[in-house]
Amino acid sequence: MNILLWRYFAVGAAGFVGTVTRFALTTLFGRLNFRFPIGTFFINVTGSLFLGWFVTYIASRQVSDTTRLAIAVGFVGGYTTFSTFMFDTNKLASDGATLQAALNLVGSVVLGIIGVRLGILLAR
Repeated sequence: MNILLWRYFAVGAAGFVGTVTRFALTTLFGRLNFRFPIGTFFINVTGSLFLGWFVTYIASRQVSDTTRLAIAVGFVGGYTTFSTFMFDTNKLASDGATLQAALNLVGSVVLGIIGVRLGILLAR
């Protein structure tokens, strides 16, 4: 099988597992009947923790690109895209691009809320 095709398959399969994991945890936390979205909160925080750990852990180890993509892009991407947003913002800050990090952080949150509200208005 072509390596690029295999990578797409690996990312898709791992994404399926991440998505199903997110759904299961959200369902489980939903049974607690909190007004606060504790399931989403838990997923965003644990996804960020895991992505930070995983990318750092594999940096000094022999891990294939296919495995790296499957876990970091597929599984964690299916589990939560918030973790990628946090990791990218941290990378900007670590690289000294403080203004860009702040812009990414504040801009994504503010424009994300505006986008959600606009989408709701468009659907009505």
